[in-house]
Amino acid sequence: MPTTVDTMSIWGLIEEASVLVQIVMLVLVAASVASWFVIVQRSTLMASARRSLRQFENQFKAAGNLDQLFSNSTENRNAAEQVFRSGFGEYQQLSQYPGTESTAVMEGTQRAMMTAIAREEKRLEKQLPFLATVGSVSPYIGLFGTVWGIMNSFIGLSQVQQATLAAVAPGIAEALIATAIGLFAAIPAVIAYNRFAASSEDLIASYYTVADELATLLHRRLHTPGQR
Repeated sequence: MPTTVDTMSIWGLIEEASVLVQIVMLVLVAASVASWFVIVQRSTLMASARRSLRQFENQFKAAGNLDQLFSNSTENRNAAEQVFRSGFGEYQQLSQYPGTESTAVMEGTQRAMMTAIAREEKRLEKQLPFLATVGSVSPYIGLFGTVWGIMNSFIGLSQVQQATLAAVAPGIAEALIATAIGLFAAIPAVIAYNRFAASSEDLIASYYTVADELATLLHRRLHTPGQR
């Protein structure tokens, strides 16, 4: 009796599965572990980016002098600050020459900020395609293992004299474990991908807002006599 219980346990079924089904299970477990690593890493990154954005927005709104804010900012501190430093730094360089047209100054400033935003967008969306791949492919890999296991079960069933449910049940059960592991790997990856994609879009939109607000202030400063 204990032998039957052990055989029909989860670990017993995995041990009794065919080599190909075991390989499928191993691949899915590895994909699940890797996706959870990415989920934790991306969660930390997104949380840090949101905190840094709120901190800079408060500083930006409270700042009475953009030059002072620029001198107090540091390179590679956070994305919003980098957008500000890129735009204001380019503005300072272009506006120091009296012959430079205001249109050229603003275009250069906006290009610098768009470049900084694009760089941050690439950083935020890094490894998201991996989560999308795990979420979309894992169920099919698990289904492949299930189909292969069930096929072997029926082939073995055709070679016995008396076909019973007890004879075919273990093979089908071990095959279905592959689909279960595939879903276990796919569901968190899909949820995390959707969450991170939405968070990334929200952060990028906020960076564009910072860039637009800075461009408005610099445009006003550029056309105010004595403020250039």
